[in-house]
Amino acid sequence: MSTQGELTGRRIAIVAGDYFEEVELTTPRDELRAKGAEVHVFSTTGESIQAMEGDTEKTSKVEVDGDLSGVDVAGYDAIVVPGGTVNADHLRTDETAQRIVTDALAAEKVVAVICHGPWLLVSAGLTQGRRLTSFPSLADDVRNAGGEWVDEEVVVDGTLVTSRNPDDLPAFVGAITAQLA
Repeated sequence: MSTQGELTGRRIAIVAGDYFEEVELTTPRDELRAKGAEVHVFSTTGESIQAMEGDTEKTSKVEVDGDLSGVDVAGYDAIVVPGGTVNADHLRTDETAQRIVTDALAAEKVVAVICHGPWLLVSAGLTQGRRLTSFPSLADDVRNAGGEWVDEEVVVDGTLVTSRNPDDLPAFVGAITAQLA
């Protein structure tokens, strides 16, 4: 059972671009804040970002705290990457986003990635020898990049936390909390 304040003093950066899957950003943001964490959202441009539901329906815009260049990995305990096919496809080719997750894993920070978000890990060369999950359509990408893809709601490999889709959000947020508490 989670308690309010169990993540007090923890700082979390969420990195995303336009057309992210809304609940994969808002649920971790809101639930981790409710547990006492300080959560900041960063976009590729520093401008508010467009949320989607199921990749096809625009929902709301989410305000951000800055652009990706403002993410100093040393100042955060965790990095969270939501999915959404278009968001993930753009993030995977963003050198700053790649640097953020690379530096975070190298520093043994929690890196939590859901749905299509693991494309960023593949493109950054971070799946070799790791066990992870993702939206099922990424299984071949993960395997081809040397990772072990499994179909489980949440997979924790060291400080890397991965989940498949919005249905897995309770387990995803729970695993992030467990890593940081």
